[in-house]
Amino acid sequence: MSTVLLVIHLMIAAALVGIVLVQKSEGGALGIGGGGGMFAGRGKANLMTRATAALGAAFFTTSLLLTVASQQTSTPASVLDRPAATAPPAASGETPAAPASDAPRGGILDKLR
Repeated sequence: MSTVLLVIHLMIAAALVGIVLVQKSEGGALGIGGGGGMFAGRGKANLMTRATAALGAAFFTTSLLLTVASQQTSTPASVLDRPAATAPPAASGETPAAPASDAPRGGILDKLR
């Protein structure tokens, strides 16, 4: 399910990038030189503006759905909760030295237990 949703999300993202790049620029150079810029009255929204809004809403929706799907399919695990990996014994047959003490060292992680 999440794979299908991810493919749809990527297609929406590519279409959104494409439709934004195709649109005509209004008010040259980020509003420099007058022309009203962003706050000028523009009248009715054309097809490209509506398509951009629809694709933006679809992108937002699929982003939220992917987040929900990823939290339901995997169990949350912390790197700190994993047991410490032990190194294999040396080639000469010697065993690695054990830690000096298993007593808490007083760090923040020990206090969280």
